Amino acid sequence: MKVLQRVGNFLGVGGDRSADPAQYVALADGLVVTSDHAEAWFTLSSSNTDLMSESARDGELDQASSALAKILAGSDCHLKVLWSPLNATDYMDEAAGLFTSGDWQGWASLRVERLDQIALPLRHLLLGVRITDRTGQGAPLSRRGVQEGLGVAPTGVRTRELARLDAIMRRLGRRLETTPWRAQPAAVELLAWMVAREQHRATPVPSATRGMISGAKLAALTRGRILPYPDHLRVMDRTGEPAAWVSILTMSGFPERMESPGNGEWLRTLSEITYVPDVDESALGDEIDPAALILPVSPEASVRFRVMIKRDAMKKADEARRLAKEQRRSASQHSAEDPGRAIEETEGVMADLIRDMGREDVTLVEDHPRLIVTSTTSVEDLRARVDAVVTHYGGLGIEVGVGEEEQRELWLEAQPGDQLRVPDVGHTRDVTALAGSWWWGGAKVGDDSGPIVGYLTGSTPGVFRNDVTIGSEKGDATTTAYIGRSGRGKTTAMMLSMLDAAFRGAFVLALDFKGDLGGVVSAGKRYGLNSHLIETGPRFSGVADLFRLLDKEGSERAQIEVPAQLGIAMPPHLRARGAETPVQHAVNAVIADGEPATWRVIDFLRRSDDDLARETGEALYELSQTAIGAPFMGRPLEGAAPLTPEPGIWVVQIPGLSLPGASDDREDWNVLQRMSVALMHSMLAYGITTAGRKDLRGLRKVVGVPEVHVLTATKEGQSFLEYIARVGRALSTALLLDTQDPQSLSLLVGVIEQLTTVVGFQLTNSRQQDALAEMLGLPAGKHTRDLIQSIGLNPDGEIRHGHCIVRDRRFNSATAQWDIPTAELLELLDTTPRADPIDTEPGDVDHIPQEVPA
Repeated sequence: MKVLQRVGNFLGVGGDRSADPAQYVALADGLVVTSDHAEAWFTLSSSNTDLMSESARDGELDQASSALAKILAGSDCHLKVLWSPLNATDYMDEAAGLFTSGDWQGWASLRVERLDQIALPLRHLLLGVRITDRTGQGAPLSRRGVQEGLGVAPTGVRTRELARLDAIMRRLGRRLETTPWRAQPAAVELLAWMVAREQHRATPVPSATRGMISGAKLAALTRGRILPYPDHLRVMDRTGEPAAWVSILTMSGFPERMESPGNGEWLRTLSEITYVPDVDESALGDEIDPAALILPVSPEASVRFRVMIKRDAMKKADEARRLAKEQRRSASQHSAEDPGRAIEETEGVMADLIRDMGREDVTLVEDHPRLIVTSTTSVEDLRARVDAVVTHYGGLGIEVGVGEEEQRELWLEAQPGDQLRVPDVGHTRDVTALAGSWWWGGAKVGDDSGPIVGYLTGSTPGVFRNDVTIGSEKGDATTTAYIGRSGRGKTTAMMLSMLDAAFRGAFVLALDFKGDLGGVVSAGKRYGLNSHLIETGPRFSGVADLFRLLDKEGSERAQIEVPAQLGIAMPPHLRARGAETPVQHAVNAVIADGEPATWRVIDFLRRSDDDLARETGEALYELSQTAIGAPFMGRPLEGAAPLTPEPGIWVVQIPGLSLPGASDDREDWNVLQRMSVALMHSMLAYGITTAGRKDLRGLRKVVGVPEVHVLTATKEGQSFLEYIARVGRALSTALLLDTQDPQSLSLLVGVIEQLTTVVGFQLTNSRQQDALAEMLGLPAGKHTRDLIQSIGLNPDGEIRHGHCIVRDRRFNSATAQWDIPTAELLELLDTTPRADPIDTEPGDVDHIPQEVPA
């Protein structure tokens, strides 16, 4: 019988090729049970390897190789890399638990429509391990099959047996959980989807009964018809029409040596394969983007492998060594006396391998990689995809071809619960070669939940989530830095974060020194948020009056802050004559009279009998008529709304400030510098007191500071930033910083230590690049500088706005694209300074900008 089986295997018609299809008995969490054996199935986590340092990559690769050699030795394993379309409508359901303010439904629907448009695929990594045979547990196998595909056995699984299998699976899972793959038992719903998806039928996955799917529900998963052809299979729908075309490819040849990073990562690069479909050129518009015609192939992988026990591996390697040695000796005895370089190298390599297996966690693995290419369009489209896959791997020196005349056998082999059917298309190599394929590698960055703000641009597609308000809930730091050159998208990215925070019910205060954040107010009003723009000038007179801003803190705080502020604003010769004393007297008197205001203090001084007080009052009055003086010590206009700490967006636009340097002597400040510092005093005092108010501890708060170098140049500004950064977690206050100068920011140790997220855009100066690299956690050097130099650029050298490198709170770094869902929102968030005011009257919140055609 064995001789006949070997002959059949040689002819390609017998042995494993003719085995019956797997007969499913039950699915449970982490378990696939067939009529003759049971498999444990785990989901594997992706690792962020795109920007990982060389030492970190080497360390993780060693861990993976060791896990293969120690944990999975002697086991039949099945690795699957699957893709599924992103279900954008799920984000709408998630948004109901994220957002609470404004027209959040309209805001979330923008993102849903955009996700549907870009159609990101999601990668699923699953590992199956055969854990036990079920000899005598089920009924005999049926040869009937199910529509040339999978079948379902008529018997179920007893509770006692299921409990035993579950215990075996979880013991193995605990060992795999400590590996770089961080394995977790696959949910029964995921396993049901994995089985049912092969039928390409839009039927819902059945729900589990007592944690298990069996019987009629399990039969429904495999109810389909698949027709094999020489180079592909056709999956038929209920009406008998083709629903999909599938081709199984084999990887028949690999280079003798492979490098990682490089061609050794043959499984990680699956997501990088693209092709251009055959389209009707007459149907394309004149302004079609050529890049839009390049589509991902998204081939899937099915790799059955068995890690040899080290004793068996060493024996096999020693046999190969001895064979090479005999060939060398035999060749030396002939007239040529040249054994050949390949034979000598083989003998040396085998000797080295045996030595490594004796010293390290190295053994051999037999693997059988298959690539599955699918098209739901046509067989011609399928063949175009296959050509793209063959070409891609050909460029890596890997031979890939269609498994002609064996499509049925290869397709069955790729199903969970089946077995190896085409053993002659396999490879034997050390475990490092399999681990070096980096099937779990790629790009991963951002929060696991929260607002979606863009998508990853590394080797693994996916969404990029960023929630600037989540730090306090996670018990983590709360500071986010947006760093890069002007015009690369950092301010726009910060505005998107501010909008998401406002929709989450946060109080958002932005200190706009440059004057280009007005668009976030327009966008906020467009989507129903409580949004206000406050500018310098008589139109917003008194809105930054500390008496009004600190009213919840009581007169005690204002009694100290107002005299200090007026002392900064007054001319130095009056301060030298002791004008601070009459100012304090005026403040005390106004507080005693009730309804205190800074303009009342100035009026009290002007009416004083004391010459110094009266002269000081006149000087301050004239300064209050200026654009910078009016907001903090001018008389308010009728109906003007002050800053109030309530959910919404408040942008205080104060361009044109001229703040003195940290080393400048106070006596040398000019009028503009004194007024700028005094106005800034209002904003900083308000920010600090609002963040620290006990009655607002439950309110999410965000303080945004674009062009933060304006603050870092002053002692007061540095103190403000470090205070908010250090106490942000305790006070539920997030700090958003936007700067072009990471080098000066890096000097603020209190801020750098509290950075939870860093968003790095393009920089061209080497010192600035090194400072950004340190914040991103990337290794310093030319490679990182070149990366930062090239980020945010298209291949043709044109600017790619919003493209950046992100470091998240887990210290993962990857490239990502901030994405604005619509052209209208892009227009609203335009950072070009506006010539016309957004609010027609102070406090007006009814103005909605005209829609911009998409």
